[in-house]
Amino acid sequence: MHCSNSSLHCSVRCSNGGAFMSFNLNGKTALVTGSGRGIGRAIAEKLADCGASVMVNDLDESALRETKSLLGSIGKKVEICAGDLTQPDFPDKLIQATLDAFGSVDIIVNNAGYSWDGVIQKTTDEQFQAMLEIHLVVPFRILRAASTYIRETAKREIAAGKQVMRKVVNITSIAGTDGNPGQAGYSSGKAGVLGLTRTLSKEWGRYNVNVNAVGFGLIETRLTQVLTGEGSNIEMGGRSIKLGVQATMLESVKTACPLGRLGTPTEAAGAVLFFCSPLSDYVTGEVLICGGGFHF
Repeated sequence: MHCSNSSLHCSVRCSNGGAFMSFNLNGKTALVTGSGRGIGRAIAEKLADCGASVMVNDLDESALRETKSLLGSIGKKVEICAGDLTQPDFPDKLIQATLDAFGSVDIIVNNAGYSWDGVIQKTTDEQFQAMLEIHLVVPFRILRAASTYIRETAKREIAAGKQVMRKVVNITSIAGTDGNPGQAGYSSGKAGVLGLTRTLSKEWGRYNVNVNAVGFGLIETRLTQVLTGEGSNIEMGGRSIKLGVQATMLESVKTACPLGRLGTPTEAAGAVLFFCSPLSDYVTGEVLICGGGFHF
């Protein structure tokens, strides 16, 4: 574990007919999985900018150190916890590490994931299960691991007459809401996240927890880079999995997308920030699509 003790303050102001509304996340602790790079790093940065202390997690410790260095250099409170989320005992360790570092867990963003594509006749059991594991089983285990702290803490707060809202944001995809050829496993995992989200919103509403999902379209990350012979790979479970999509598909998406382009990680993180903020205190069990208007 590595800790930055720099103090920080951030507020976001929104104009509304001349009036101003402000919020900050001072005193809140956020856990963001898959935050070594890309969308996860952008989410961690936005939460930290608004005052939250952030636990960042990724399989790649070197990428996590880059995230910590980036945020720590501008005075943000960040800790790192590297490890494989698909190991059954690791989600419990991650929640405990967050509590040990900051004393609370107020925001959980289940962002970690990757794609391992193939048409159904070429998709192995291992491949299909891997997609369910990272996109659905991992968020389930993380939320289960956090449940004791969340329930016990909320009961004490409610008994004291306090209303303290906590936030869960699960990341899904338009592949999960619409389906996408060649992604039976990925789409199934991301669709399952919606059931988990809506069920937890009903279970945890009594504990003042908003549980929502953000579904991304195509965002500019390693997963959506142009697929080439060289390409970029991710190492998972001893396998090297090629990342990227065909250039023709990217162009067709841009043509079909009302905004005419892919989204940026910062734009994706903005949608997540809404569900992490007090602006969503009466929103739960919902999915917000951040895809520039594009649907498969």
